[in-house]
Amino acid sequence: MEFTSVSIDSFFEKDEKQKNAISTGIIILTKQQEHLVRHLLDCLHRDAPDRIPHLEDRLRKVERLAKDIALFPSLLERTSTNTSIRTPEALVESLVTYQEEGDTLLHLPSKATLGKSFLVTKIHTFFSMYKLARTYTKMDSKAVQEYLDETVSMVFTLMAEDVYLNLIRDKTLKLDIRRELAMLLIILWEHRSDQTISDIAPVLQNVWLARRKLAPAFGTMMGTSELLLVSIQMDEQWTSFIKQRLGDPDVSQSMEEFLFGLSYEQIMRLRTILKEQGVKAIGRDEVSAYLGERVKTDISLDYRDFYLLYTVRRDNARVRTRLHLEGPKHTLEDHFIRFVMEQNDEKQRNDSLAKV
Repeated sequence: MEFTSVSIDSFFEKDEKQKNAISTGIIILTKQQEHLVRHLLDCLHRDAPDRIPHLEDRLRKVERLAKDIALFPSLLERTSTNTSIRTPEALVESLVTYQEEGDTLLHLPSKATLGKSFLVTKIHTFFSMYKLARTYTKMDSKAVQEYLDETVSMVFTLMAEDVYLNLIRDKTLKLDIRRELAMLLIILWEHRSDQTISDIAPVLQNVWLARRKLAPAFGTMMGTSELLLVSIQMDEQWTSFIKQRLGDPDVSQSMEEFLFGLSYEQIMRLRTILKEQGVKAIGRDEVSAYLGERVKTDISLDYRDFYLLYTVRRDNARVRTRLHLEGPKHTLEDHFIRFVMEQNDEKQRNDSLAKV
């Protein structure tokens, strides 16, 4: 059976993409993603044409899901509902003022919840493309890595929704910044793409990769200093964050949770156990035995593990906040994105003053 080269334009015509971008803002594929799809289809045509039909079918389903979501009213426009008029400004205020505890799923717009499913579908699709590129094409390793990087970048976008919601509810943040975060969240719901997170994602991804290279001392439980040393070689913004915020106990505690892969409570308990037994150092594989419970301290490159461990830290932080318990009330990601937002706000104010 013969196969012919397939262009991504056969799935997403220019006029249709422009129509979607204008009327709903839904981004089916970014320019980078379009490039990756085109390149993979070309390589599969050359190296494994029998794999093309399944990928084509997967892409059609992604497009169909996006079009279904596009039928819902835009969150960035004034919209008449059955009982009221909804505006972006009113949605921002409702997000900023809502302070009830618990899962807000039923309080979110339908487009927000549906869009999350769309993003998860895209994440799985691009990971399958990564496996296709790695297994069935002759791409070099650098080109193959681009598919995994794009997958992880979208995972950060998925994570951003939780981070934005956490920060919007944080009354220690300036109201103007909380409103800005609420607007960013609405834009994220509308487009399922976020430029702020796209800029930050490579930094957090590098931190995650650095974490894999570290061997925290599970005896003294001193690991934050090691991450600090690695950070010196990393992004300037991340280095500034470490230097300026690591003195905050909540930041340092959330850093330890991220680094060790343990909760604050487990870290405290393990420190006590090792001190009482006079043990100076143990390996990652021994942590579960000392704690008497299964804990996942191994380091994985699987994007699902990254998100899974983030949600554990997120949920633990929320519980401590609600029950007024000791330990970090925010995740490391919360703290870093807050730092970036506050730095941007300060820069804008300084720029405004300079013009006066």
